[in-house]
Amino acid sequence: MESVKQGSACVGLRSKTHCVIGALKRSVSELSSHQKKILEIDDHIGIGIAGLTADARTLAKWMRNECLNHKYVYGSPMPPGRLANSLADRHQRTTQTYVRRPYGVGLLLATHDEKSGPHLYQTCPSGNVYEYYATAIGARSQSGKTYLEKHYESLGDATREEMILHALRALAGCVSGDDELTKANGSVGILGKDESYTLIEDDELQYFLDKLEVEGTLGGGDDDNDDEGGDAAEPAAEESKEDSGDAEAMET
Repeated sequence: MESVKQGSACVGLRSKTHCVIGALKRSVSELSSHQKKILEIDDHIGIGIAGLTADARTLAKWMRNECLNHKYVYGSPMPPGRLANSLADRHQRTTQTYVRRPYGVGLLLATHDEKSGPHLYQTCPSGNVYEYYATAIGARSQSGKTYLEKHYESLGDATREEMILHALRALAGCVSGDDELTKANGSVGILGKDESYTLIEDDELQYFLDKLEVEGTLGGGDDDNDDEGGDAAEPAAEESKEDSGDAEAMET
């Protein structure tokens, strides 16, 4: 669970027609490429990950096999709810046996069902599974959750473009320090009614980032406020030291 909290942030939200996941990509150094945080499972299922990428890739491979086997046997797409529950069972089994360690990754599943529409699920290393209107996981995800809590009631009737912009606004609050959300470190996956899984990144993502820049909502997280508080606290601490020193001098 701790590895999920320290993983890069991932947000998810759904409307009546679409489900969107957005994720921050990390690079080991300036010389390396960014790690992918959104993976395709099937035409109607995509996942966003926070935690150990290697564990997520292992689970993604298993999920793809489950979808292929279901389509081969029954001739129809895998029901998303069934896959989410099977995934949670797989997480839970590792906590009960000494053969394997638990998977150190939390997943957001963006799915679309032909009968019931879009769904957003979250799974934990403990084996819990939840369904959400909108949520965020990973490092500094509280900023994203706060934004989504304010706006989730208006997501139901949102258009495709509005959903992507909401995801990016929530994601912008999760960026650490003086960094900004850019086309290099951001990615968005979307799927929905009459739309198969689509990954939006690089130049395609820049179009939406430009819109946010015009709004003035594109920027780092709350670290600016934290830094201001830290700078303000230092002089106060120095003043208190001087006061205590004066008090000691008075006593002597």
